[in-house]
Amino acid sequence: MILNHLVGIYTHPREEWQSIDSRHENYFYAMSHVAVIALIPALVTYYSAAHLGWSIGAGNLIKLTNESAISLGIGMYLGLIVGVMALAILIHELANAFDAKPSYTQSLELAVYTATPLFMVGLAGFYPELWFVMAMGLVGLTYSIYLLYSGVPIIMHIPEEKGFIYASSVVTCGLVLLTILMATSVIMWSMGFGPVYMH
Repeated sequence: MILNHLVGIYTHPREEWQSIDSRHENYFYAMSHVAVIALIPALVTYYSAAHLGWSIGAGNLIKLTNESAISLGIGMYLGLIVGVMALAILIHELANAFDAKPSYTQSLELAVYTATPLFMVGLAGFYPELWFVMAMGLVGLTYSIYLLYSGVPIIMHIPEEKGFIYASSVVTCGLVLLTILMATSVIMWSMGFGPVYMH
């Protein structure tokens, strides 16, 4: 089953990392997981933007046209998948500096399961208040970082001391990657690909 590690990474993460490591699935399996999980924030973003409306402070509800919300959802879906694949490449390339020799599938597994809590934060969009989504985003980010630190020594087969430094490097690169994705979004919006609001 594609999502059979989903519950485990929340209820007993270290044991689940060991389970993932003991039976490395293939590349398609890991990509199937991210393809399904990335649907959550994409579909919720579409629904909340087009039908619920976003509330920022005491102002009026902000809604997008249906077409604009669909474009936003599709863009988010593709961006999340590309982001996870880019993170997997970073994880794979950084491993060389720490004498680890993971396969690309191992690197992808680490990226996919580490990113899962962030993707699940998309469910917060059903209550589209900025403060609530930001708070849930912080919780998701914190747990994702915890998963990364706990998973690196197990998946990459490196000592915990090296694993800590390696995971810290991945977090730094991940934040740089996130900044690049956000900057790309801003550039795209300024080029006329921005959302269209309902009046």
